[in-house]
Amino acid sequence: MIPTPHTDLAVDDIQLAHVDFWTRTDREACFAKLRAERPVSWHEEFEFPDLPKGPGFWAVTRWEDLWTVSRTPEVFISGKGSSLSDMPIELLEFFGSMINMDAPRHTKLRLLVNKGFTPRMVARVEEMVRERARAIVDAVAPRGECDFVTEIAAALPLQIICEMMGIPPSDYRRIFELTNIILGVGDPEYASSLEELMAAGMELFQYAQSLGHARLEQPRDDITSTLMDAEVDGQRLTEQEFGSFFILLVAAGNETTRNAISHGMKALTDWPDERRRWQADFERYKLTAVEEIVRWASPVIHFRRTAARDTVLGGQAINAGDKVVMWYNSANRDATKFPDPYRFDVGRDPNEHVGFGAGGPHFCLGANLARREIAVMFEELFRRLPDITVSGSPDMLLSAFIHGIKRMPCTFTPASA
Repeated sequence: MIPTPHTDLAVDDIQLAHVDFWTRTDREACFAKLRAERPVSWHEEFEFPDLPKGPGFWAVTRWEDLWTVSRTPEVFISGKGSSLSDMPIELLEFFGSMINMDAPRHTKLRLLVNKGFTPRMVARVEEMVRERARAIVDAVAPRGECDFVTEIAAALPLQIICEMMGIPPSDYRRIFELTNIILGVGDPEYASSLEELMAAGMELFQYAQSLGHARLEQPRDDITSTLMDAEVDGQRLTEQEFGSFFILLVAAGNETTRNAISHGMKALTDWPDERRRWQADFERYKLTAVEEIVRWASPVIHFRRTAARDTVLGGQAINAGDKVVMWYNSANRDATKFPDPYRFDVGRDPNEHVGFGAGGPHFCLGANLARREIAVMFEELFRRLPDITVSGSPDMLLSAFIHGIKRMPCTFTPASA
């Protein structure tokens, strides 16, 4: 049994919105203290460049309360924003698309977008994932070392989502850079201001418009063509809706899976017995190991909702208009739901983690694709580079939103391509 981590920080001194908190090494212990002593707690907001300081928010840290928030969208709405900071409604929908919407608009867009994920498209993608994973391993195999994040973990989901959207390989690198800026805002290496965020978003939006127009003139077998032509009750996506969804899909479609694979490799290095267990019988543990990697990684740290009316959550009174923030990383370490939660266990079952959200209308659209990519990537690595190991400390993204690893060295016995 792995003991619950300890911190000397008092509950009143835990400030989840402060950038300094995300440089601390005892964050897990701080969330454990909140779950135990104040599971729904009030936190001050801090100023983000170019945005006004907000009024504060309720932090939801236990699995059960987070599940309640996610499953009652009529009480905890998304239309006021999903991030900690308040942004103008135009920016919310520009960057977040469906994530920052409620029914009926969310329902309409989700139905349109689902048309891009038909069984035929998914079947084609499953074959593609295997081909791309093999090519990625081929590219690094003779060298004996590489950066695991940029050359392995990021390469697969980036290539898959770009292929699905019909983005040519010559543009992959720029898409990678722009999504790093959008989801890495707050980390000085990527973006520290609203101006930088807007510039990256506008470049992706304009790229989407150009690609969409090209597909209207010459449709192809890709999601962009499908979305440009899709209708629900006689309505199509507007140019604004398509551009915003494009930003959401290419960003979420590569960044989150990249970080799950990266954290998975780090966990398998840190827990060698669990690694040997999975390698000895890959198929037996494939499904449970993938779910444990997602629980362990919790690639998205939080999402916000707003109380539509006065309510009570976890015994705490919440007023209409209050921000309510679900901390997925904390819920995924809740000992009332996950026995021995600080142990990485490739056979953990049941494992009702919230790494893809906690159900409800905003459950991750790409969950099954992400599972497929994680499983295939580790199958190829175990087969071709069975002793691959993280060989240095990961360079972590400074973010309260994405649990990201920017770079992470790895070594292995060289193999022929």
